[in-house]
Amino acid sequence: MMIKEKSTRKRWNKKHLFWIISLALLLAFAVTFLVYTGDYYRADETAVAALSSDGSVAVARTDYGWFFDGPSDENALIFYPGAKVEETAYAPLLHRLAAEGMDVCLVRMPFHLAFFGINKAGAVMKQYDYAHWYIGGHSLGGAMSTGYASKHGDLLDGVILFGAYAYKPLDKHLTELLIFGSEDGLSTVEKVEKARVYAPETYFEKCIGGGNHAQFGNYGIQTGDGTAAISAEEQQAIAVKLIIEVISTPAD
Repeated sequence: MMIKEKSTRKRWNKKHLFWIISLALLLAFAVTFLVYTGDYYRADETAVAALSSDGSVAVARTDYGWFFDGPSDENALIFYPGAKVEETAYAPLLHRLAAEGMDVCLVRMPFHLAFFGINKAGAVMKQYDYAHWYIGGHSLGGAMSTGYASKHGDLLDGVILFGAYAYKPLDKHLTELLIFGSEDGLSTVEKVEKARVYAPETYFEKCIGGGNHAQFGNYGIQTGDGTAAISAEEQQAIAVKLIIEVISTPAD
């Protein structure tokens, strides 16, 4: 009888120990994850100022993030921010883009990581009526946007990537514009070249001389990036000019 009680107690103790260890590991993971995601790049003062409306662009906070409403009624871009970057850091780039003729839906991502919100574009598109939809983003956000585009190409006209590249094949009817900087230390020339195999038939690529990875946004210096030889304002102006040229090019 005593032997049976000891055996039962031993099994119970093992199960109890298993759950204690499992919960401890889960708690440690949760704390580590929260610390990791809580340390992200913040928007600078220039970005905060670009969240204000002016005579050309009305900026509004929305349920999904931010909407930059310029003069266009035809073209809109759904923009996914880079990993661990505050979404408002892209306000200067997107405000300028909206003013030049392409409205922008800036999507806020859970934990500032776009792979937790790859499919958010679907809900965004239901809120507006544009003739031409594009999706894209910066760095990880750009890559994740191509994940959405690879499955929902029928809803889109194209993909616009900033310091990012596709990781899945894109529908051949789409237009892809890939923009990166010559001093980009993260989305390097070698990585861009390897990703060309996923490009659709209509593909544009531009390396901005002197540009780097972080200056598509306004959030300061990014670890692992190269040193830019031009200002963020100049880099973003070049990018916007390229985008407007591409979306204005008549289809063959």
